[in-house]
Amino acid sequence: MLLNGGLEFLFPIVFVWLGALSYLTYKVSDRYIRLKGESGKEDLASVLGKLSENQTKFGNQIKSLEESLIVQEQKGITGVQRVGLVRFNPFSETGGDQSFALALLNGKDNGVVLLSLHGREGTRVYVKPVKEGESTYELSKEERQAIEEARKAEKQKV
Repeated sequence: MLLNGGLEFLFPIVFVWLGALSYLTYKVSDRYIRLKGESGKEDLASVLGKLSENQTKFGNQIKSLEESLIVQEQKGITGVQRVGLVRFNPFSETGGDQSFALALLNGKDNGVVLLSLHGREGTRVYVKPVKEGESTYELSKEERQAIEEARKAEKQKV
């Protein structure tokens, strides 16, 4: 038999609807309680004010960190960033590749190239300045190769 003109099908729909509303109310209430508890404030306006204050503070901290990062990047470009090493044997009477050319360059291809020549009588070390990948002194084949190795190492990193 139909209740009130066939409205018995509405009871399950209303029951589901009330359940859904109860669940949503619980979720909103739970979030509000957690938000209120974390901030230590009693009303929503105070909570939102605290959140806005924190957002401004964090924004200022991020801006400060970005400025510091720019300064560090500018300082870092002057430090040794690229290294190239070439070992070789300049004299036929010595064994092994005990001589070497070592290029130490910064981000602007400025730095030095060290040349160590090992022979029977001793080892000699020469240092030549490098500016923008070139030197005012005559560079040997191995020194040029060390500079190129240093430049390649940077390109492979990027």
